[in-house]
Amino acid sequence: MPIRSILAGVGAYLPKRVVTNDELAQRLETSDTWIRERTGIRQRHIASPQETAAFMGTEAAKSALANAHAEPAEVEAIILATSTPDQAFPATALRVQAALGVTNGYGFDISAACAGFIYALSVADSLIRTGAARGALVIGSEVYSRILNWNDRGTCVLFGDGAGAVFLRAGKGRGTIDRGILTTHMHAQGTLGDILYVDGAVGQPEKSGHLVMRGQEVFRHAVIRLAEAVDEALAANGLTRRDVDWLVPHQANLRIIDAMGKRLGLPSERVVVTVDRHANTSAASVPLALAEAWTDGRIRHGDLVLMEALGGGLTWGSALVRM
Repeated sequence: MPIRSILAGVGAYLPKRVVTNDELAQRLETSDTWIRERTGIRQRHIASPQETAAFMGTEAAKSALANAHAEPAEVEAIILATSTPDQAFPATALRVQAALGVTNGYGFDISAACAGFIYALSVADSLIRTGAARGALVIGSEVYSRILNWNDRGTCVLFGDGAGAVFLRAGKGRGTIDRGILTTHMHAQGTLGDILYVDGAVGQPEKSGHLVMRGQEVFRHAVIRLAEAVDEALAANGLTRRDVDWLVPHQANLRIIDAMGKRLGLPSERVVVTVDRHANTSAASVPLALAEAWTDGRIRHGDLVLMEALGGGLTWGSALVRM
């Protein structure tokens, strides 16, 4: 049998501080009703100075390893998706490696904005399938609160901080009924990079360093591209929408999530939604949602889970996993 990546454990970390819409409305020209009607968001978690991408990623990774009954010695690769690293280098993944006490293998970061976890999952799956790793941590960890313009109500109300992680083990599998990652699919269109970006980085110190978004354009492309990615994943495996047990989408906007659920013909109780409590945590949103639904027992062994996400770049992708 060919080698397949088995999703053995999940983990999550959310900052302790919760900021409600009402709290934001005290200093912005907005309201709880305005935010909820347009996005579905009620609150978000905001990191303290100590809750960095590396710290949160480490905590989520610890939970994923514990959930998989795995030891740090089993970790041979750490792929961490983030747009908000602690430092330009070393990679945040290597800070996590050190904090976990992992003494072998390798690690690196991936920057693909909100699609980062799907990208990282695809890379880790390839490493395992080719024998370059037998155990891999895939992490999404973000502190978007540090790149937001808190005077811009059009963006600052949309995002939150947090981290999610999965631990992958090499296993045996064939066909769509065996456990493991069936396929992953990545896409990008660099010509659309200016509709969602951060205005600056280490190489451009004169810039603001704030997130900039043309919301209507992003929404339009998200609906089209995510629908394509969903159909692509199903077609690649000879499956139909009726075969999907769970949709775990990127948590950016409740209207986009509802549209994708309806496209698949899934009842709302089969679509994992955390955007109301987490807001958009970028690369962390998919693993955070997956961890919640797995931990509370909604998603079970044998379920077919479809994950999808779109982010700045534009980047987007999907993954189909048999739990």
